[in-house]
Amino acid sequence: MKEKHEHFSSKIGFLFAAIGSAVGLGVLWKFPFTVGKNGGGLFILAYIFCILFIGLPVFIAEILLGRKAQKGAIASFEVLKGRTAWRFGGMLGVTASFFIMSFYSVIAGWGISYIVMSLCDFSQGLDAKGVSRVFYTLSKSGGISLLWHALFTLITMMIVFSGVKKGIEYWSKIMMRLLFVILTLVVLYNINLSGFGKAIDYLVYGQPGSFTGASILEALGLAFFTLSLGQGIMISYGSYMQKQNNVPLMCGFVSIAVIVVATLSALLIFPVIFSFGYDPSMGTGMIFQTLPFLFAKLPAGKMVAVAFFSLFVFAAITSSIAFVEVVSANLMDHYRLDRKKAVSFVCLMTFIVGIPSAYSASAGIFGDWSEVYGMPFLETVDEIVSVWIIPFAGLITSLFVGWALPKKMIKDEFMQGRKGRALFPIWYFFIKIIAPILIIVIILEKSGLVDFTSFIS
Repeated sequence: MKEKHEHFSSKIGFLFAAIGSAVGLGVLWKFPFTVGKNGGGLFILAYIFCILFIGLPVFIAEILLGRKAQKGAIASFEVLKGRTAWRFGGMLGVTASFFIMSFYSVIAGWGISYIVMSLCDFSQGLDAKGVSRVFYTLSKSGGISLLWHALFTLITMMIVFSGVKKGIEYWSKIMMRLLFVILTLVVLYNINLSGFGKAIDYLVYGQPGSFTGASILEALGLAFFTLSLGQGIMISYGSYMQKQNNVPLMCGFVSIAVIVVATLSALLIFPVIFSFGYDPSMGTGMIFQTLPFLFAKLPAGKMVAVAFFSLFVFAAITSSIAFVEVVSANLMDHYRLDRKKAVSFVCLMTFIVGIPSAYSASAGIFGDWSEVYGMPFLETVDEIVSVWIIPFAGLITSLFVGWALPKKMIKDEFMQGRKGRALFPIWYFFIKIIAPILIIVIILEKSGLVDFTSFIS
């Protein structure tokens, strides 16, 4: 029997859930190393600009779409325009969330492993290369990765079982409060580190020589990713929002919160990096291969390491429940499954599809994958989702709202819960003209079809 469509109990409930979805590993893991790769200060300014002027308009569009239709990502397109080709945008978003969850839980599982390892003082007596080798051993151990992949998927499933109010909203409030407390405490701890001043200087001024035309496009793509756009999430969360809520105001608040948490995550990591003279552009390895070694050299380093990796896992959970909810909501819409059956099926399938990612580094499954495709299985899935699926889903959504739906319908939904009318024409121009153009630029550049950076650099 089809369940009654649920709603968040309050504005706060929506805000915690939406911020939780956005503040995942994209902010805590991907943002710092991307900042380091692109030289700090100028890249952060570009990222903030892209969040506010490109990401925010698309964010508002996705929320409005879901709230108007009162359905999940695919059914929202169907309700508003029928079973036309437009619903492909919803299908892409659901597909993105499904595949992200399949490998996301493997990476989050490594975070759980590092909590246990930190409690056991695994880095005691090891040099930097020794600590790095531990991660190499962990990633090569498909069995261990599979264990934590299963546990993380199970945790996510139990939360989403309980529904929107008692599950997603309730646990998002708890997880986000814990995340902000731990993040703030670790940043306050970092103030006493010798590299804190250098970190501030790097994040404000940076290394302009490392900022290129490609950095602008990367900032745009990162803004899209960290706001959970093009993944069907915000369409589904929009359907759970109450009609009296002011969508532009609440989306603006979420966007500012993402910028604040991203900045705090940089202040969590870079002071440690600079305190020991490491290169801020070291890349993805800084989380699992470098930071544990540096934490061990700090006063109360064990406590800092446990706090950091707990923060890492909490952030991952707030996003994983959104990934599972998006796919489950669409199964409930189309196949009249009850919540527990839909969620169980989604989690089982993402776990199975994620098994090759757990064995990705060990080559235990698809042993010749890297030789054939040029990168491990996990990175291949990430590349396909990030470069192709998410941008195309966002493009279709912006075109759908800006061009396919009646302007009056969109304006009426935009004005629900607010009084002033001045903001609508500005937002409508951005979603109809600016956002589609820039998303197309991202797709063409990232796919290698056109080198726009040669014109910008």
